[in-house]
Amino acid sequence: MGAARLDGPAEPPPPPGVDLCARNKPMNLFLHIRLRRQLLALAGALLCVPALSALGQGGGTTEPLSRKAMPIPVGADWPYYGGDGTAQRFSPLSQITPANVRQLERAFVYHTGDLPPGGSAGKYAAETTPLKIGDSLVMCTAMNRLISIDAATGAERWRFDPEVPREAIPYGATCRGVAAYTDPERAEGKPCKVRVIEATLDARLIALDLSTGEPCTEFGNGGQVDLWEGIGDKVPGFYAVTAAPTVVGGVVVTGAQVKDGQAEDAPSGVIRGFDAVTGALVWAWDLAAPEEMRSGPPEGKTYTRGTPNMWTTATADEARGIVYLPLGNSAVDYYGSNRSEAENAYATSLVALDAATGEELWHFQTVRHDLWDYDLGSQPTLLDYKGEPAILLSSKQGDLFILNRETGAPLTPVGELTDLPQGDIEPEYVADSQPVSLWATLRKPPLTEKRMWGMTPIDQLYCRIRFRQMVYDGYLTPPSTRNYIQYPGYYGGNDWGSVAVDTSRGLLIANYNDIPNLTRLVPRAEADAEGMRPVGSPEGRAGRGQPQVGAPYGVTTNAGWRSGLTELPCTQPPYGGITAIDLATGDTVWDTPLGTALRNGPFGLPSRLPLKIGTPNNGGAVLTGSGLIFIGAAVDNLFRAIDIETGETLWTDALPAGGQANPISYEVDGRQYVLIAATGHHAMETGVSDAIIAYRLPD
Repeated sequence: MGAARLDGPAEPPPPPGVDLCARNKPMNLFLHIRLRRQLLALAGALLCVPALSALGQGGGTTEPLSRKAMPIPVGADWPYYGGDGTAQRFSPLSQITPANVRQLERAFVYHTGDLPPGGSAGKYAAETTPLKIGDSLVMCTAMNRLISIDAATGAERWRFDPEVPREAIPYGATCRGVAAYTDPERAEGKPCKVRVIEATLDARLIALDLSTGEPCTEFGNGGQVDLWEGIGDKVPGFYAVTAAPTVVGGVVVTGAQVKDGQAEDAPSGVIRGFDAVTGALVWAWDLAAPEEMRSGPPEGKTYTRGTPNMWTTATADEARGIVYLPLGNSAVDYYGSNRSEAENAYATSLVALDAATGEELWHFQTVRHDLWDYDLGSQPTLLDYKGEPAILLSSKQGDLFILNRETGAPLTPVGELTDLPQGDIEPEYVADSQPVSLWATLRKPPLTEKRMWGMTPIDQLYCRIRFRQMVYDGYLTPPSTRNYIQYPGYYGGNDWGSVAVDTSRGLLIANYNDIPNLTRLVPRAEADAEGMRPVGSPEGRAGRGQPQVGAPYGVTTNAGWRSGLTELPCTQPPYGGITAIDLATGDTVWDTPLGTALRNGPFGLPSRLPLKIGTPNNGGAVLTGSGLIFIGAAVDNLFRAIDIETGETLWTDALPAGGQANPISYEVDGRQYVLIAATGHHAMETGVSDAIIAYRLPD
């Protein structure tokens, strides 16, 4: 590992007396952004406003920065997907404490009614996090039904069904959340003064009045915007939105999930900004053609196909007018020799855009030439770090980075991994170095034969033999046509549940997975013979794995591997954990397994044992002002409260299905509530439910 590589500090501000209105003079990025906002706010009062006013224009017909809404604080409300605009997932509420948390009881259980047909788990994984605004909770269900309920009682107020067809489901029926926008130019009490904005599995943006659930008819076409416009032929399930959109400066920013590993000629990963009131396109950011596509594709063209997408939720700095995009990988995850120069430059990067214009300000790449599906799934977190405006980024490979949010320069040490294995695939280009955090990481030591585990001696022998048969060169083992081990696997590290931050205690809380993947590149002829076909193929898709059409290889991959006797994982537990990291130093304060063996055991049978083994987990945490962590996530289907200072579990409740969702905390009439969607997850085999469960202390 090389020495820390820093991109350097921001340039010093210009000397006193510099002509800030001269557009062709150099300007520090920080001053450029801050000054533009100030000048636009003082429009007409300064002579240089006309020269700079064009910087606030987008590709549409409105000037959204004039519609910047005053943010609603987190506390009594939970107005953003991440709590507040910083996405710290922290509530200052402190009525529920480590001393009384054992008294928690269910305040209500609300049933959405959105269940897969036939009662099976199907492909449902709702992963829903509601918003709480005023006295209402508003949420989306797995199939994008929008529902508002009373935040104290769970009584339903309204619902809206966009009638998403089931063929639109990609990997799973998922809607992680919605956004809300308050129009500062609209009078109180007018329809759609406060609107709820959802993006759907069949790629629509929908805007409804928060109070009534009626469509905001001036938004797009009768309250809807078609996100397929400019994407190309409509193939259900290929292009879908599962994440909450982000609103900044009156602009709704959304990407989309493009189904992994199907074909190089996949739908574009374009990120777009729409006017939050009218639904008009304000700008499009196509990383391969940013200027050409700014106002949408020219006649007869589409956005650049196969480019990295943003399937998770962006974070916005409202004051600075910047939106931060965590990008995924290219359309083909495990083969990279056909990628364009633009794909190589931007895949698996955090990109900062001017939210008014869609112009790039900076980007920071966490993996070069990503061949491991280490796409950025976590929503970044805003904070102040050692006196500088910062953004914290977690990753699937486990590295945690803190960057200056105005320049992208690292504020924590970043080193270089060199002399990396290059593999034997020809032609293939494997980066000869990779950035690595020298500040903090969730990544564990490399696998060894001794870490191969078995419930019986036969299991252990089998797993050790299998380990020796596989290709494994440590972290960043390149793809191979032989079975090879990828560790950490593509489930993390840290994924879409993201981290939570308590700045008053100086602690970062991250839950993580510690599971390898067993992967193999499948030569094209073999992949075709096995029936690997992309989504929407007329021949159907009979074979297992990802076809990666256009590349010389398909790929098969799975999370871990199991012994042939007891069907238990070959690697030693724990398979997931939760940790507290000191924000000042990056040191681990505590690290403990997350999840018990209650629902796991040999031969696929639940052991019913409360052994703390650490299970796979999906979803994140909420922190409270009293020093509690509330989290579901683990496959034991328990909702738990953890002491933030020690990592000790203080309280649990058994959920009707998995809590693979981010919980929230809010207040009604002076009483604190904690809420989680206990709707299960098909891929994690945690059952299926439509229950939204809220907790509070007894009367």
